[in-house]
Amino acid sequence: MATPHEDWMLPAGVADVLPPEAEALERLRGTLLALYRSWGYQLVITPMVEYLETLLTGVGQDLDLQTFKLTDQLNGRLMGVRADMTPQVARIDAHHLHGEAVRRLCYVGTVLHTRPDAFGGSRCPLQMGAELYGHGGCESDLEVLELMLESLRVAGVVDVHLALGHSGILRATLDAAGIPPPVRPLLLDILQRKASPDLASFLSAHAVSAEGGGLLRALLELHGEPDVLPLAAEQLAEMPAAAGPLQELRWLVAQLRERWPAVALHVDLAETRGYGYHGGLVFAAFQHGQGREIARGGRYRMGGLQQARPATGFTADIKTLLLASEPRVPAPAPHTVLAPATQDAALRDYVERLRREGHCVVTALPGAASPPAAAIIEPDGQGGWHMRHCEDEKE
Repeated sequence: MATPHEDWMLPAGVADVLPPEAEALERLRGTLLALYRSWGYQLVITPMVEYLETLLTGVGQDLDLQTFKLTDQLNGRLMGVRADMTPQVARIDAHHLHGEAVRRLCYVGTVLHTRPDAFGGSRCPLQMGAELYGHGGCESDLEVLELMLESLRVAGVVDVHLALGHSGILRATLDAAGIPPPVRPLLLDILQRKASPDLASFLSAHAVSAEGGGLLRALLELHGEPDVLPLAAEQLAEMPAAAGPLQELRWLVAQLRERWPAVALHVDLAETRGYGYHGGLVFAAFQHGQGREIARGGRYRMGGLQQARPATGFTADIKTLLLASEPRVPAPAPHTVLAPATQDAALRDYVERLRREGHCVVTALPGAASPPAAAIIEPDGQGGWHMRHCEDEKE
């Protein structure tokens, strides 16, 4: 039986947001949405729950494992609580907003995860993001990358490191090495951990050819400064499918170096995040000294949709951005104006006018302690009301 204290405990990874952090989150949310609006991204709002077959259409197993399931009591069908809003936004583009024109959408809302992304992390991030549909070129990849970096800038995040990869190179290497799909998850884990001894054991256990093993060993080592890209072109020269993705990465690196010289760039051609979901460029933003990513994204195409279009986008947790931002002077609390608890029509009109002007007017409830006030509303001696600043008493 739970103790009274335990009755008030929240699940692990779930927390209340109290003042003034809630106010700071709301300000940042508004700032980011205003930024996206200025870039032409339109806001959409998605439902918290959907039927599972639509919620998980075209996504990988990782998102399935992160999704809470429940039964619809109206019809017995299985539903899921959204763990990521990106598939929902892709569904909106495919099924509700018709046409071939490029479409830019943004979103913000709470999502729920079965497990936190990192030790001690949240299971209910306040997710925001932006998606661009209908264009498959590098120019749209660059646009969403720049919008993500601009989001970090306006949020006050400094010392940003950007990691770039390309799932096309990874897939081409696995295909060229003849790695069968059933054992690819094991190999992807080895590549993500950069575990050279485990790779050697894998190559031996699965009788991978000498040529295939050479490609995989090269891929494992192809990470670091963007200068690794010319080396990658040499070592993967026998793999024509890698030429296009490498050219895309070189172009993006050149553009980012020119436009965002303060952002440190890192290239990892063995990056495996979202392997079952992404189909091109993948990227993640980090902050120096922080082990977990603060924003991520990439190119993808949702399967199973009526109009699956080329798509690229990014997402982040506003709570994480707020924690990663530079210490700022908090916004000043509104000056409280104290009004008497008098049922007077003229007083009500005066209070309404003050509130419309932006004042915070609080009623002094009978028998209750009143908050500190910067001003007090009192009779003006002529049948009306006026506001007297408390500083006036000190003079």
